[in-house]
Amino acid sequence: MWSGDRENHILRLLSFADGRLETERLAEMLKVSRETVRRDLLKLEAAGRIRRVHGGALAVQIAGEAPFNERRRHNAEAKQRIARAAARLMAPGASCFIDAGTTTMAFAAAFSNIPHVNVITNSMDVVRIVREAQPTAEVILLGGRVGGDFPGIHGELTIGQINRFRPDMAFVSPVGLHPKHGATSYHLQEAEVARAMIENANRVILLADRSKLGQISRVEVCSCREIDVLICERGGHPSLTQIKKSGVKETIEA
Repeated sequence: MWSGDRENHILRLLSFADGRLETERLAEMLKVSRETVRRDLLKLEAAGRIRRVHGGALAVQIAGEAPFNERRRHNAEAKQRIARAAARLMAPGASCFIDAGTTTMAFAAAFSNIPHVNVITNSMDVVRIVREAQPTAEVILLGGRVGGDFPGIHGELTIGQINRFRPDMAFVSPVGLHPKHGATSYHLQEAEVARAMIENANRVILLADRSKLGQISRVEVCSCREIDVLICERGGHPSLTQIKKSGVKETIEA
């Protein structure tokens, strides 16, 4: 396992272990030496992602996401501009995944003038918006679990269904986008759904307003190199230049 993969795996293990693990236990789980784990922990601490303590590591406390309705109102004008720019990538008959989120909800309303689109989503809000706005659309609502803090449908059943489709595009909107750590989400379930959509679509379109650029959340979704098109808020965010250099193939500022 490469160093970067181990570091992400350590973060996942910490999230499953109530935020604390001993170095010796990490070495056993990763099947590497304690010295290798110590080096990985030093890198993660330098990046601000964990805190080393005697004999192990603590996950850095990350504030939870704001309530869904509050996030929907936040930066609403920028999300609308991003949504309209994303809609220009759609064409009659296009097929796409759309994950659950406030920016992707705005996107779902933005392509209402494009007929015969095929939408596969884990968001009941996206289903409602698309069906009301575009009667010719074919919409598939993925099955799975509903509940918890995450607003979308999720779980093993959801992932299994995603793996059966090969749409033209995946439109996803993570919690954070960082030049080194890529796209990240707060909820494991959210990250797993977005990851499966990315792996099964022909093109990956990532939507991110200014508040998400340069941010790191708890669970990795994808690297910058896996993003075909980043549609973000215009305004010269300090992290944007480095994000572009990290492998994003195309950037559209709206």
